[in-house]
Amino acid sequence: MDRQAATENATNATFEIHEADDPEAETLIAGFSEFALAGLTAADYLVEALDLEPTGYVTTRDLPTITPFDDGTPRHPVRLFTAESVPVVVLVSEQFVPVTAARSFTDALLSWAERADVPETVVLSGVQMPHAERDHRTFYVATEDYRRARLADAGVPPMAAGLTDGVKASLLARGIDSPLRACVYATPVHAQAPDAEAALRLVETVDDVYDLGIDTGPMESFAADVQRHYRDLAARVERAREDQQPDDRMYM
Repeated sequence: MDRQAATENATNATFEIHEADDPEAETLIAGFSEFALAGLTAADYLVEALDLEPTGYVTTRDLPTITPFDDGTPRHPVRLFTAESVPVVVLVSEQFVPVTAARSFTDALLSWAERADVPETVVLSGVQMPHAERDHRTFYVATEDYRRARLADAGVPPMAAGLTDGVKASLLARGIDSPLRACVYATPVHAQAPDAEAALRLVETVDDVYDLGIDTGPMESFAADVQRHYRDLAARVERAREDQQPDDRMYM
């Protein structure tokens, strides 16, 4: 498949969400395959730390397929995780979602969230940008209603200025003029994949905002366990970005 055909397929991509039960949660927290994989690693760790179980998955016929596996057992690349008495549902997306497919992915995800009565969506993300050591912290870009509900007493600063694209941009745009509360928690990342320190900052922020009682101690060893898998995934993400996107407009 040439680059033009791949881009056209991504633009027309459709997604289906399959779930066993509606979650008893108010917030969807998502991590995606993108530069340095900090958000994906953080979401993966939330699943482990909160002892969440897989309860759904997302499929599409229109993007190049990856099938991750552990110990010889395959799994869907985009999965939903929940547990009783845990106020969040976590989406882990090892499938790269190109910019051209972001709107259709967002439409499918938010249609499901509305049916499941999940009014709040959060994306965990690493920011590829020059930065100093003092910038190693988490920032937010959030709709006004999310700020009122979650950030009034939180010590998370806003990101000063810039733009975003892809699924993050689509979710934030949908939240501006709708009841959806939307937020992107972003932190600067380095080129290594995964950037475990950046992922740890994102996990700590989620824990502080939602008071989940997460033990972040095992994060370092957890990141080491997944580093080999995600290093290969990062290479695939970069190749997919080159194939699917005519130019690199990602600022956060």
